[in-house]
Amino acid sequence: MSSQQSAVPVADGGLIAALDIGGTKIAGALVTADGTLVHRARRATPAQESTDVLLGAVYEVVNSLAVSPHWENVRALGVGSAGPVDLARGAVSPVNIPAWRDYPLRELVGAHPALADRPVVLAGDAVAMAAAEHRHGAARGHENALCLVVSTGVGAGLILNGGVHHGLTGNAGHLGHISVDFDGEPCPCGASGCLEGIASGTAITRYALSLGWQPTSPADAAAVAAAARNGDAAAVKAFDRAARALAAGIAATAALIEVEVAVVGGGVAHSGEVLFAPLNHHLRHYAAMPFLRHLRAVPAELGSDSGLVGAAVLAEATTAVAPVSGDNSHVAADRGYATIAPPVECAESCSTAPVGRTAASMAGPPGS
Repeated sequence: MSSQQSAVPVADGGLIAALDIGGTKIAGALVTADGTLVHRARRATPAQESTDVLLGAVYEVVNSLAVSPHWENVRALGVGSAGPVDLARGAVSPVNIPAWRDYPLRELVGAHPALADRPVVLAGDAVAMAAAEHRHGAARGHENALCLVVSTGVGAGLILNGGVHHGLTGNAGHLGHISVDFDGEPCPCGASGCLEGIASGTAITRYALSLGWQPTSPADAAAVAAAARNGDAAAVKAFDRAARALAAGIAATAALIEVEVAVVGGGVAHSGEVLFAPLNHHLRHYAAMPFLRHLRAVPAELGSDSGLVGAAVLAEATTAVAPVSGDNSHVAADRGYATIAPPVECAESCSTAPVGRTAASMAGPPGS
């Protein structure tokens, strides 16, 4: 468990607490309106442990944030989690965290005593990354963008018509689990030939090893990237294969909804041109239609902080509400990122969230 405090003045608008939960790490931060992280905490995810151990790890990170002298300025908590997610129920079923299936993460995190009556807003981690890159990073100024997280898994979020698109359940843009190889290996999700099974950091490492790559350090995607820079044929081939799969998925998405740019973040993106050179090469082949020829893949600008910043962006927008005339629903002030929350009494009867909605406030205040 690590914790770090920054000497950054807190504006009058207060802070948003944020969590970024994935198969490798659980990160937390207090985030200002301009995306600055004031206080941060991080610990490894006990991904193969029980639900109680996992929730305890999340609580450790919240505890670390709550001891900050700035905690009293926190207005809400945003949570970006590996998915799939179910915003209508505030639940998550991360492929890489087996114990969490239909796990009521929003409710249980919201029950932490330090959160009191602060609202908790849940989103998929890649959707959070998309919100961050659109507000503060490489997708800034684009009306339509695809933002990918390529790390232990592969996820993506969509910016459509200038705003974050969550989809019916919160999983729009779940690019890692489209099939790019009809005869490919079975995926833990239940399908075969998934993009994640070829392009994730885990898959890159596994494929390089199968080709005879001999690691001189711990075998991971960063080590494969280092070997590729030194001309190792197996490492180069592993990254080229991953880049080709990513290019196919990006091009298919762009053909469907005409995105202007693909922003790629996550640990594998830190490989730099080892990834982006073959990715854009293959993209020129797959994005062959005239209306796609402008399409390029670019590195994310916010690095490993994008999930935290994006969770804060979504929570800030969704909790800055004004009444809607004629009913007791609320519309978030920032329509580009926030979502419409139906009346609280809908919580038990709504099986899915309508298009563009989140369930962040559907179940009422934490602990209700």
